[in-house]
Amino acid sequence: MNKGQLVEKIAENADITKASAGRALDSLISAVTAELANGGDVALVGFGTFKVSDRAARKGRNPQTGAEIQISASKAPGFKAGKALKDACNA
Repeated sequence: MNKGQLVEKIAENADITKASAGRALDSLISAVTAELANGGDVALVGFGTFKVSDRAARKGRNPQTGAEIQISASKAPGFKAGKALKDACNA
């Protein structure tokens, strides 16, 4: 499912226009992104939790030359599914 199909499904289920559903989805994405950028977590009970984790600096290899390179530390967004979502997938 892509974003357009998701907007259609939201509009159908909520009985709103596709334009309104698109704005709502964009607003959700923007709010989650802003909270994660500020170092917070977003927990949607039953669905899951979005959070940022730290990745330590490490050594890697250039696949073309085989030379060892240093990969700097970074932050990576992640998602952990909630119980209700897990149960729905395994039903």
